Amino acid sequence: MHKLSHKLVCENQADTICIEDLNIEAMKSRWGKKISDLSWYEFTRHLQYKCDWYGKNLIKIGRFEPSSKICHKCGTYNSNLTINDRSWRCSKCNTEHDRDINAAKNILDFGINKYQLKFVGQELSDVKPVEISC
Repeated sequence: MHKLSHKLVCENQADTICIEDLNIEAMKSRWGKKISDLSWYEFTRHLQYKCDWYGKNLIKIGRFEPSSKICHKCGTYNSNLTINDRSWRCSKCNTEHDRDINAAKNILDFGINKYQLKFVGQELSDVKPVEISC
């Protein structure tokens, strides 16, 4: 956890890292103890203190944001997506999505929007620009 969190913070060129606040307790009912063994809370704690140490931002989006179900290209909501669907095609723009990659792009978008809302009313010089390459 130390090596991975350090790598994410120090080798990431962006000043902001976005993650999803997962409901581990609810996930246990589906995957059992395996999900507890992943130590998500401890990993996010490491990530947070390393972001603080190196002057980076860690943004957690809400666990109920529909990150997997929204097309990152056009914003269409796919209500038919189930937990077993690993890929899907957008009915509006016809983009083929890998569930995890699409969710990662949406988590980044939700996080950046949350970050920008946090600084509404402050001087623009107080907000660090974020460069993103996906």
